[in-house]
Amino acid sequence: MTRMPPKREDDAATRLSAAGIVSKTVQFAKAQKIFQQGDPADYVFLIQQGVVKITIVNEQGKEAVIALLEAGDFVGESCISNGSPLRITSASAAEPTNTLMVEKKEMLRALHEQKDFAAQFIAYMLKRNLKVESDLVDQLFNSTEKRLARALLILAHYGKEGKPETTVAAISQETLAELVGTTRSRVNFFMNKFRKLGLIEYNGGLHIHSSLLTIVLRDQ
Repeated sequence: MTRMPPKREDDAATRLSAAGIVSKTVQFAKAQKIFQQGDPADYVFLIQQGVVKITIVNEQGKEAVIALLEAGDFVGESCISNGSPLRITSASAAEPTNTLMVEKKEMLRALHEQKDFAAQFIAYMLKRNLKVESDLVDQLFNSTEKRLARALLILAHYGKEGKPETTVAAISQETLAELVGTTRSRVNFFMNKFRKLGLIEYNGGLHIHSSLLTIVLRDQ
């Protein structure tokens, strides 16, 4: 009998418990703030279930969405990687979200004492850095249509291990617009175009078809 792969939330809990890390389960309602830019950076969160929106506000008060994180992702880990005493971004739940909350000093202890966990965390951070670099290239060189298609495919986990999840989390068009750097009206235009081309569909959720890759791979 074929064994089903473990759920992401199970993986998240296992990674911490295997390293002997003391954590606390914390739940957040949709749109609830997890932390605010400028808050003390005292905790790291590991998402068990749900989606977390990472935003940043500039000096003029303009807010931008810089990432959407899912089950298995760390939130607020920059307090470990760069040692910042304050949050440099804000985080909020884009949908009902369950997390494991770990004190900063507990994470530092585990990283010093648990070599396997430290290696996993470093590998995770390197992968996140590559994602940030890819996002920057996407913003600089790709059209709005391609950026939106890529964002949807990432939400559906295309290119990751295992089968992609064709039904993605209910992310608002406003959030998608902020994520790809455009307006809601442009997102609405391209979402309607994708739907008419049969690349996505709405049926009890947003379904992403692998054929959406044709938009990303197409020449400008």
